[in-house]
Amino acid sequence: MVESLPLGAVDLTRDELVAWGEEFGRRLEAPVVVALDGELGTGKTTLARSICRGVGVLEDVTSPTFAIVNQYEVNGGTVYHLDLYRIDREQDLTNLGWDDIVNSGAIVLVEWAARAGHRLPADSVRIILEHIPGQGQRRRLRAG
Repeated sequence: MVESLPLGAVDLTRDELVAWGEEFGRRLEAPVVVALDGELGTGKTTLARSICRGVGVLEDVTSPTFAIVNQYEVNGGTVYHLDLYRIDREQDLTNLGWDDIVNSGAIVLVEWAARAGHRLPADSVRIILEHIPGQGQRRRLRAG
């Protein structure tokens, strides 16, 4: 699933967040669901893009805020990038093909993962991004 993850809590600049995400992505192995949570503007999409680059996605990784699900093919496998911001109820996940996606054997990155509620796999790798009061552009990343 994940090899020697750089986990724990760390405060990062945007550039450091990008570097962390790329390294994290290089170490990911399918199947895995990565649950990304945090307030607006904490860098969830920046981190998801960086993870995709680390995994090997060469095409432009765009925010799936309105599409809700983006799919990328890489190294004979699939990366799904979901943004659940616009999901109001766990039942809405069924219409997205949620169960098929999380059981597909792919790498699945889920922004606003808490909105999946009990349907988020228990073995998901959870990453939380937080604003640090008085620190401007720095973010606290909690992974584990």
